[in-house]
Amino acid sequence: MSLIYEMTLPIDSRDVDGRGYCKAGPLLAHLQEAATQAAEHGGFGRECIVKGYGAFWMMTRVWYRLERPLRWSEELTIQTWHRGGRAATMYRDYDLFVNGEQVGECVSAWVMARSSDRKLMRLNEVAELQNTDGGERCKVMRLSKLHLPQDLVPIRQRRMEYSDTDINGHVNNTRYADFVCDALELENLPQDRFLSQMQIGYLAECRPGDLLTLERGGAEEEKFVCGVDESGKSRFEAQAIFGKVLP
Repeated sequence: MSLIYEMTLPIDSRDVDGRGYCKAGPLLAHLQEAATQAAEHGGFGRECIVKGYGAFWMMTRVWYRLERPLRWSEELTIQTWHRGGRAATMYRDYDLFVNGEQVGECVSAWVMARSSDRKLMRLNEVAELQNTDGGERCKVMRLSKLHLPQDLVPIRQRRMEYSDTDINGHVNNTRYADFVCDALELENLPQDRFLSQMQIGYLAECRPGDLLTLERGGAEEEKFVCGVDESGKSRFEAQAIFGKVLP
């Protein structure tokens, strides 16, 4: 059975920057909500997974691409589906539309971790997932570890706070997009450029009190950011690609 979930929501004033463009963090929050609702609709949402398997969903990597900036007051339609769960990783795909025109896409990778010890489950153990993928809509793109440049330099430090956390008690995946945009100082981005692609790899959980050093590097149109903890361990990595704003 092919299961495609669709939701439509407005890009409101909380989502946008000073140019009226939707920021990366709010966009990922909308995509996360679509994934949450799709899982609930499919019968493998949080309550089912917690009660039935003593586990929770955790995103490990996400990539998105936009044809153009999403703007304030636009109605964004998200269509999403998963590719099935066989090993430890499940991919979820998204197509993004405004007024019926496709304006972007997204691919995310998820794992299911046991609440007791954070060990990963094999997804073929989850009966509710079987035969509910997106069928012919499934994308083929796979997400892999980024090849970071050697010229990364420390920019600033960021301590994880209570306000960064979510229902799983760790820093929510959408907050890392904010860390990336702040490290790249996107308020100084030229007016004819916008953040057209982003990929984030979540390498290890962060919790309140953790201190990360944000490092950045890369070329003009392709930047990288890495978050390193006090022991020198990378907690997340990110790539940002910039496109031209067309008239």
